[in-house]
Amino acid sequence: MNATADNGGPPGAVRRERSVDVLVVGAGPAGLAAAARLAATGAGAVEVVDREEQAGGIPRHCYHAGFGLRDLRRPMSGPAYARHWSDTAAGAGALVRTGVSVTGWAGPLTVDTTSRDGLERLTAGAVVLATGARERPRAARLVPGTRPAGVFTTGELQQAVHLHHQPVGARAVVVGAEPVSYSAVRTLRDAGVEVAAMVTDQPRPQSSWPAGFGARLHRRVPLLTGTTVTELFGRGRLTGVALRHTDGRTVTLGCDTVVFTGDWIPEHELVRLGGITLDRGTRGPAVDTVFRTGTAGVFAVGNLLHAVEPAGTAAREGRLVAGPVLRYLSDGRWPDRQLAVEVDAPLRWVAPNRIDPRGPRPPLGRFALRTARPAGRLSALVVSQDGRVLHRERLRRGALPNRPLYVSADWIDRTDPGGGPVVITGQDG
Repeated sequence: MNATADNGGPPGAVRRERSVDVLVVGAGPAGLAAAARLAATGAGAVEVVDREEQAGGIPRHCYHAGFGLRDLRRPMSGPAYARHWSDTAAGAGALVRTGVSVTGWAGPLTVDTTSRDGLERLTAGAVVLATGARERPRAARLVPGTRPAGVFTTGELQQAVHLHHQPVGARAVVVGAEPVSYSAVRTLRDAGVEVAAMVTDQPRPQSSWPAGFGARLHRRVPLLTGTTVTELFGRGRLTGVALRHTDGRTVTLGCDTVVFTGDWIPEHELVRLGGITLDRGTRGPAVDTVFRTGTAGVFAVGNLLHAVEPAGTAAREGRLVAGPVLRYLSDGRWPDRQLAVEVDAPLRWVAPNRIDPRGPRPPLGRFALRTARPAGRLSALVVSQDGRVLHRERLRRGALPNRPLYVSADWIDRTDPGGGPVVITGQDG
């Protein structure tokens, strides 16, 4: 190990320097699954770093069941699922280090870190970014009013209740009606908090029918659709929220807790610091069908790419990235030019969003999409390039925000490698 003076740290600080074969940034399901597969298949020295004190990502503070069904074929709680992937990565030979923050880049494949052990500079043969996603807090949603205590995101609520065992209030309003919103309802009820209402600006919930029905019937939680939170009230502690309905009616609902759920954004700070190309739709790094970013040797997986998919989907991508990483370590090849894949309204984003016309297909042979608004009359997806239709695919149901849409990748070999971007549009029926 080398030690050098670091001009960016405190006076007299020494930054240690090390090299690894693969560095994984982020110890959630995607990062841990990637590290486990890479270590088990001969990638060499594989290291995972995460700024949290415990590995596992978001599932470690999601105490409800439902994890593991998608990828492990057995039901698990969130903490059990987090432990599974942490133990699997370590058991395969990967070094998992927590409490380590990546503060910046010192080269294309070199990062600077800080931890309780001091400053360190790590250079890798390949880097896998798996930093996940976060919910946009009240400030980012531009909700006016006072700044009282009692305002949470789902993650903050779950950590307060399950990790720190803190009281969170007596009567709550949950903002959102997507799957994570119902997780917030369960957490509040576990903490003995009455849920006064769930509110969403959408005309209907975006979760599964059983989740919504169960919340309304068994937990007696009113669902207010077409409703927006316009202001927060309270000095010291929240006392209520102002609501506006689509017909213009306004009402104040008394509560001492409000939980802003969903509205996810990729945790892309490290991507931006590294000058890695971002996709304007997903707001995560632009990647091709084998998770390659625009920077040679840097891959990205999980909800950093598409906030937000289930933990099992993120873990699957982590396993799938191992093959492309191993190939890069072996031959060092990286595409010089790729075609962008874009969407038109009402579609919001597509992932992956870069293709090599002669390269491999995406995982499961399809692209994932989201819509920005309800599109009940949307009957088909049309893929075109420079005005030439490459593919048309009928939809079996209308499109809803925060619910997945998929389009086949069978059209890739019909693209013109020297042409313009591929555009996916919705067609009304």
